[in-house]
Amino acid sequence: MNPNLNALHPYPFQKLRDLFAGITPNQAYKPVNLSIGEPKHATPEFIKTALTQNLAGLANYPTTLGSHELRLAIGSWMARRYGIPMPDVDKAIIPVNGSREALFAFAQAVIDTSRPNPVVISPNPFYQIYEGAALLAGAEPYYLNTLPENDFRMDFASVPESVWNRTQLVYVCSPGNPTGKVMGLDDWREIFALSDQYGFVIASDECYSEIYFDEAYPPMGALQAAHQLGRSFERVVMFSSLSKRSNVPGMRSGFVAGDEKILEKFLLYRTYHGCAMNPAVQAASAAAWNDESHVQENRRLYVEKFRTVTPMLKNTLEVDLPDAAFYLWAKSTGSDTELAQRLYRDCNVTVLPGSFLAREAHGVNPGAGFIRIALVASLDECVEAAQRIDKL
Repeated sequence: MNPNLNALHPYPFQKLRDLFAGITPNQAYKPVNLSIGEPKHATPEFIKTALTQNLAGLANYPTTLGSHELRLAIGSWMARRYGIPMPDVDKAIIPVNGSREALFAFAQAVIDTSRPNPVVISPNPFYQIYEGAALLAGAEPYYLNTLPENDFRMDFASVPESVWNRTQLVYVCSPGNPTGKVMGLDDWREIFALSDQYGFVIASDECYSEIYFDEAYPPMGALQAAHQLGRSFERVVMFSSLSKRSNVPGMRSGFVAGDEKILEKFLLYRTYHGCAMNPAVQAASAAAWNDESHVQENRRLYVEKFRTVTPMLKNTLEVDLPDAAFYLWAKSTGSDTELAQRLYRDCNVTVLPGSFLAREAHGVNPGAGFIRIALVASLDECVEAAQRIDKL
């Protein structure tokens, strides 16, 4: 077996199951699960209709590059959303089966193990796929702590030059998981300049980009920032998904876009990887990318929940409205794991300890003392959970 498998950590939700082993939650309350970032809003009917009306496509092998119709829908959405020129839909866009599998596969295609001791940089706390992708590609993860005192930004200036010289890939996540932090133009300018200097590739995870709180200020994306700075998309690839935007996590649909030379090689990798998208899912995805009204309604539901629940928790937790995404990154006194156990045992509310989303790095676990609260349940359930937390 691949010895790098031995370096993988248990997934956060496996740790959570182990943490709760032997604990019986308070049966006086109905359970409210706010631990996993799984959208719970209803899937729009027009997407389900598009899916079922295209089941005849199951009789054909799909191409890895996907249909022209889907790539055109994605490219048109990118141009509208980010104010960038229409990408070349034959060279700059690849449909993928959700951003998760693509984020993992990307490192396997990018990392060059013929160069000694390759490094992959990621934020910390982080989406655990970044770490697993690095390890299984034969690279060393390097964690950049995102802390309150740095406004949850990745402190690129803290990375030693000896690390930059070995860095081949940098994962960034904006809006961030779990902090909701959005990178601004100055942040992008800094990471682009470093990429120019050291030659690493930037993988921009933007799966939460469509969950935000002010319609006038959508989060900036990597390709949008490059365009505004007068740059090409060299060494930059963005990853996006319909899961959160359109409430279809089970459909497994997203895309990668950006540097055409990198995507040419990534497409070759994916051809061998065998991960072409189901033709019926492609048709439903095109319909989803072509419609914005359901996304606006989705945001309205999240805005209502965050503006209702966040003030309810301020008396007991250090918590503020994030820049974007659907998590509250809440700090409390004491142990985050003990707090999660108490909330589960006494309140039948499930949250995720922040330390499970991070690694000890530079003398600290930056997730310790935080809990991640995913406001994915209904408004009534989220309010009920907040009341129980406040009472506890």
